[in-house]
Amino acid sequence: IVLSVLMSLFCVRLHKYRLFRFLSRLTLTFNMYVLLYTILAGLAILPLFLYLRNPYFTQELRYTVTCILLGLRINRIKRSKPFYSMLDCFLDKVKKHPNKQFIVFEKSSYTYRDVDKQSNKLARALSQHASVKEGDTVALFMGNEPMYVFIWLALAKLGCTAALLNYNIRSKSLLHCFTCCGTNVLLAASGKSSPLTLVLPFTISCRLVVRASRIQQASDQPLDAQLRSKVTLKSPALYIYTSGTTGLPKAAVITQERLYMASSMQAISGVASDDVIYIYLPLYHTAGFMMGLTGAIERGNTVVLRRKFSASNFWDDCRKHKVTVIQYIGEIMRYLCNSPKKDNDRHHKVRLALGNGLRADTWSEFLQRFGDIRVCECYGATEGNVGFINYIGKVGAIGKEHFLHKANFSYVLIQYDTEREEPVKDSRGFCIKVPKGETGLLVAKITAQAPFSGYANNQQQTDRKKLRDVFVKGDLYFNSGDLLRIDHEGFVYFMDRIGDTFRWKGENVATTEVTEHLIMVECIEEANVYGVKIPGHEGRVGMATIKLKDDMEFDSKATLEHVKTSLPSYARPRFIRIQNSLAVTGTFKHMKVKLAEEGFNPAMMQDRLYYLEDSKGYIPMTQEMYHSISDGKIHL
Repeated sequence: IVLSVLMSLFCVRLHKYRLFRFLSRLTLTFNMYVLLYTILAGLAILPLFLYLRNPYFTQELRYTVTCILLGLRINRIKRSKPFYSMLDCFLDKVKKHPNKQFIVFEKSSYTYRDVDKQSNKLARALSQHASVKEGDTVALFMGNEPMYVFIWLALAKLGCTAALLNYNIRSKSLLHCFTCCGTNVLLAASGKSSPLTLVLPFTISCRLVVRASRIQQASDQPLDAQLRSKVTLKSPALYIYTSGTTGLPKAAVITQERLYMASSMQAISGVASDDVIYIYLPLYHTAGFMMGLTGAIERGNTVVLRRKFSASNFWDDCRKHKVTVIQYIGEIMRYLCNSPKKDNDRHHKVRLALGNGLRADTWSEFLQRFGDIRVCECYGATEGNVGFINYIGKVGAIGKEHFLHKANFSYVLIQYDTEREEPVKDSRGFCIKVPKGETGLLVAKITAQAPFSGYANNQQQTDRKKLRDVFVKGDLYFNSGDLLRIDHEGFVYFMDRIGDTFRWKGENVATTEVTEHLIMVECIEEANVYGVKIPGHEGRVGMATIKLKDDMEFDSKATLEHVKTSLPSYARPRFIRIQNSLAVTGTFKHMKVKLAEEGFNPAMMQDRLYYLEDSKGYIPMTQEMYHSISDGKIHL
């Protein structure tokens, strides 16, 4: 190019001569071709240049395009009149492919048309025989089965809000969950009726429907859309219960907008309409219902539904039904890796795993054993207003920062004092951002674009999740309660969970709720509950340090009977430590950090220590048992 320019200048000066006029035109033509080929060569090597600068360029580009297209579609939905709900999305799929399989369950199969008609029948039966109407809140107390989906769609067609109860909860927690969101009707599977006897005496004003009568006689024709005419973008679509940090479960308000946003996770992860997704996670959970079920509706794909997880049947189910997408929580992957190896471990069609809580070591082991499966790890809270997704697939990360994500969600990691259990403030009283590579508390600004809807009928606990005056006077942020780290490449890593909650077996365990049940045992005067880490396990297992009442001995049998009656299996303390007095802070809060660090190692303490053995109950803990648990010989 430089040579061509010099030749052109030389020819211009000698333009009066005919020969040089010819050379000038020739040089101009030559320059045009040189410029064209240079541009083409530049475009050809640009991807290589960008890749050398950013090895994740192709994934970043694909993710950017997907997010832009998804954002445009969601904006159209938000502006549409009348409001376009997830139910409308389902009805469109019924019109598009009525005979396509939607739900495969055990020996039964239901097409999109079948599910639509069944939900029409249920909606009419509930409306006519249970007086369910628009604006009602209806509680679902059942396990994974097609009827769960039929009922939810039926409620949506009537303009109702569904409260998804955890069918493992009992007694006080069950009563609280049933009443806290203003439930009008309870729908329960026939096999789940026994726990309801604890609730019914206190809920006389509510209606219990165990089996909706005359369902089969009801018409399966479409219902009038006017039955749900008052439903808007901000209307509550669901109540999903989360332990949070308060003890009793809180009903997180899932608006229609939030439901659609969460359901787009499959689209972001690259799930297509011809995929078959395997759902065994409970439908009362965000992962099973929104990322799984309604995500499948948004994509228009097929769902293979299972009552609960089974490691021995997992891959057989995947092969039988030609599953291409699986969901997981971290524990699930570990269970699969710990199952006996088989020659056909890699013989399946699974190409994508979508979930959260996967440890780096289990991640690598899973890929090595079960083949080239793209793992899409993500992060988010049921009630939260920010999330991350590891669209790159880097082992160990829960997500990666992206400029579009930053533009729409204002989040930051701030310094947090784990001993005082509060954010660190500067001299002006504002929070302090942590530099790249350091651990901090994730907070996200509450805006119209990133709202926080809070908890149903619980303003106090809603306010507890908000941080005010974080960086300037008057600003408002959502407190995630999670400690994260963002490295210099923008990858996000989960470090720990703060407050009075820990996660075990894929469930949030509120320490205050467990404490309340423990102190109801006759011999226990005071209890401090926390989670301790177990080598090779995700999350933390429950442990309690207790103080006995004067002149009383530890009654292991009574303690076992009470926790079995009152708490689900994942919330029962696996270890119990007995002390003469429990240490507290200056504000009379139980000190947990040191106890959690000491864990369940008998060599680290002089106190009596008990272990919950499944068949024997609480038995004295020995050093040999500690080593067996740490080495994985005793499975928890």
